[in-house]
Amino acid sequence: MLGCRRAASVIFAGSGRWLGCLRGCRRLSMAKSKFEYVRDFEADDTCLPNCWIVVRLDGRNFHRFSEEHEFKKPNDDRALNLMTKCAQTVMEELEDIAIAYGQSDEYSFIFKKKSRWFKRRASKFMTHVVSQFASSYVFYWKDYFKDQELLYPPGFDGRIVLYPSNQNLKDYLSWRQADCHINNLYNTVFWMLVQRSGLTPVQAQERLRGTLAGDKNEILFSEFNINYNNEPLMYRKGTVLIWQKTNEVTTKKIKLPEEAEEKEVEVTRTRTKIVPLHCDIIGDQFWEEYPEILAEDS
Repeated sequence: MLGCRRAASVIFAGSGRWLGCLRGCRRLSMAKSKFEYVRDFEADDTCLPNCWIVVRLDGRNFHRFSEEHEFKKPNDDRALNLMTKCAQTVMEELEDIAIAYGQSDEYSFIFKKKSRWFKRRASKFMTHVVSQFASSYVFYWKDYFKDQELLYPPGFDGRIVLYPSNQNLKDYLSWRQADCHINNLYNTVFWMLVQRSGLTPVQAQERLRGTLAGDKNEILFSEFNINYNNEPLMYRKGTVLIWQKTNEVTTKKIKLPEEAEEKEVEVTRTRTKIVPLHCDIIGDQFWEEYPEILAEDS
């Protein structure tokens, strides 16, 4: 080790590239030191093979966050679109995400069954997704909340669940979309009672206690002339992000050998892009329309 240091220090005087030799020797020495035993305390968190890896993140204490940043109730397009922008960034930056689904302050990212990304270590999947999403939320905040200052950094927590079959995965996504519908229907009625009927939050909660979906729809229609089925799909269904091949037509100037001047020609290129959809994913139609999502070799 001493000889390597001396050699590196002498050669480094003439060439910066030999600094790598010095660093490499130090790492090698550390790896074989008496302290290496501490690695035995690291838990093996390898995800089971042949399973869909689902990373779901949720906003931490977003009830308070939304109030202090004056989110519009019951839905704020700025907040929902910012969440989707962050999710798109995660899909672009990380590997092997087949589909993502989001609603309110949560997003689920589904990694392919055969993904070998980071040797399928659960900690790597979760930390990369959450950190990329959280940093994107701060980075893109001003693009969506132009007149609202970010008062403090948002926080997100994450979890990982493995699903061995396609049906398990479809049921998971159905569960999240059903949750979106239940929560949005309740919030829509609740905020109408508060904002337009003048009830306090406690009174609105008491009014809705024990009501079923049909009762809530009746309140919206009879008291506020709102047909819930006409509410925007993004609110009722959430957002699905998938990869789709699209054709992009661009204009390019080229100079032909037999012509003196440049000529503009249209060039069509096929690109795979992330496309947001607001549609039903509980039924079979979505999966029949996009079979490549569940394909083993996708």
